[in-house]
Amino acid sequence: MSAALTATAASIVLVHGGFVDGSGWQDVYNILAKRGYRVSVVQNPTLSLDDDVAVTKRVIAAQPNPVILVGHSYGGVVITQAGNDPKVVGLVYIAAFAPDKGESVATLIANPVPGAPVPPILPPQDGVLMLDNEKFAASFAADLPKDQAEFMANSQVPWGVQALEGTVSEAAWRSKPSWYLVATDDRMIPPPAQQSMSKRAGSTVIETKGSHAVYVSQPAAVAALIERAARELESTSARSSAGTK
Repeated sequence: MSAALTATAASIVLVHGGFVDGSGWQDVYNILAKRGYRVSVVQNPTLSLDDDVAVTKRVIAAQPNPVILVGHSYGGVVITQAGNDPKVVGLVYIAAFAPDKGESVATLIANPVPGAPVPPILPPQDGVLMLDNEKFAASFAADLPKDQAEFMANSQVPWGVQALEGTVSEAAWRSKPSWYLVATDDRMIPPPAQQSMSKRAGSTVIETKGSHAVYVSQPAAVAALIERAARELESTSARSSAGTK
């Protein structure tokens, strides 16, 4: 690690996924901010992976401290690429894609497990994708109140086909520690797929009962994993510093 890290000195950067914006992180943000962390929320346009990585790296560059990158869903692809930035010391995946070099969301979902739920993605229009409003709640946010899930469905952010197909040039999890929260009731990214990706990445894994919108429905569990990452990185940094003296 290029910089000494203390838990509450870490900058936490939260990266949202497709079909939503950064506002869903509000409760996670509040928990971490109240505990002394510097927290920033990236507002990605989600039209192409390259653009989203560039936007995320601008937020990383603005941080005064070593950065822990947190990504939900497609945000996992963004942090896998942007996490190669030298200021990033750890990655936290929340029910997220964790691709390897040359992979994209498109390649990761190309061969679903037989019987796995199929996300209700509508055919692309003008280069962007949307979820079927009528099926949004059941697939994305089944554990949220009905009115909240309906609001999320009706305030969707178009997700670009170029974002879906954007490939990672180098997977940051191959050189940096990672943590992964598996949402056991997820109907967008099947839990077995989450388990497989997290195992391949060598992540520290926890499982939490929750829908794909687990970062909204279970903010305490999500914040706890991020804090765990910060504490474990602090401990590693302290041991490294002691060893060089």
